[in-house]
Amino acid sequence: MNDNIAAISTAAGVGGVAIIRISGPNPLAIAEKMFKPTGKTRVENFTPNFMYTGKIICDGFEDFGMCVYFKAPKSFTGEDVVEFHCHGGVQIARGVLSEAIRLGATAAEKGEFTKRAFVNGKLSLSSAEGMIDMINAESSALVRAGNMLYSEKLTSQVRELQSALKDTLAEIAANSDYPEEDLENLNEDNIADKIRLLSERLEALSSTYSCGRKIKDGVTVAICGKPNTGKSSLLNALLGYDKAIVSSEAGTTRDAVEGSVELNGVKFNLIDTAGIRECAGEVESIGIERAKKILASADVVLSVTDGSGAAELPETSAEVITVFNKCDLRKANASYGAVVSAKTGEGLENLKNLLADKALGELSLDKAYIIEQRHFDALARANQSLNNALENIGVFTWDILAIDLKEAWEALGEITGETANESIINTVFEKFCVGK
Repeated sequence: MNDNIAAISTAAGVGGVAIIRISGPNPLAIAEKMFKPTGKTRVENFTPNFMYTGKIICDGFEDFGMCVYFKAPKSFTGEDVVEFHCHGGVQIARGVLSEAIRLGATAAEKGEFTKRAFVNGKLSLSSAEGMIDMINAESSALVRAGNMLYSEKLTSQVRELQSALKDTLAEIAANSDYPEEDLENLNEDNIADKIRLLSERLEALSSTYSCGRKIKDGVTVAICGKPNTGKSSLLNALLGYDKAIVSSEAGTTRDAVEGSVELNGVKFNLIDTAGIRECAGEVESIGIERAKKILASADVVLSVTDGSGAAELPETSAEVITVFNKCDLRKANASYGAVVSAKTGEGLENLKNLLADKALGELSLDKAYIIEQRHFDALARANQSLNNALENIGVFTWDILAIDLKEAWEALGEITGETANESIINTVFEKFCVGK
């Protein structure tokens, strides 16, 4: 990485301040040509981490702003970095960036600053993923979970597992190299116990993905039932605003209507589906078929009834909550999971609490969860290799057993980036915006 890269690091649009960042071997050389300090300190003599005021000289205009220099390796990227802080007009920021590029910088690609930070050992690959999860978070729970990743909580756990694998591999290697020494504790039962313990730790970590996936993607809640049971009214009541059309005419909802609400810090994606009934027109039937597909992929199903009988639902692995609606009109018995009135709001808070409990269980916002599919897959492959090793103990020689353990170590290294290939790395950083 021998070139200086430059990008606008603040969001597009008009604002108070825009930041243009340059990172590379010598960004100060560019700053010397386009920044005129108000004080006596020359750009080449700037003290790192201090803001200097002055004129940012661009093609056709000058802007009064600030310049700061971050010296390698104590910068975000691990390289020398210069930032210009100018007024937040769209054309002003573009003009400053264009001048930096004219003076020799290269336009940065998506996530290139963070990629350089990873390459220079400033953060792990999983930490970078945590950062983008925080940036793109649509719920407070995802901000917290992303922060756990960003602060290297997962990296620390993975490296502990890798260290234990490395110790076991060292034992096996020593026995293979010096069999005449008859090293203490190196026997099949001892090695099996160590591998089994590592497998249990991997499984415990992997088990958090069920909740972690919902934290990241949100909980999908399908609202279904017979026509005219108040499904659309319930959706609107849960959202707190009118999203779906409400009518007494059966079959009003022909297609899925969606909206989101945050419960216990987690995003819940609510989908109001077409009323399920046998006698329906062609268009309504299409909506009913779509409703059945949504039910099949939902995390939670709210089966809504008004006492006239529940709709027959297709098989689903989702948690099903039977909701009696319109309790303001008629009394419900104790057989229902929740009793509400979408019209008056009675029972809605209880339903929200039940939804969160069924979908998330005992969610702890201070716990590290596996929230990336990539991490879950790597853990699964690592655990499969450990299981292969357990099956091979007593069947093959120790050097063959070591191959399985090495594969587990490498699979875990994909999470931190230690053994990740270029394709994995590029896929991660393509999720970032230009300028980060």
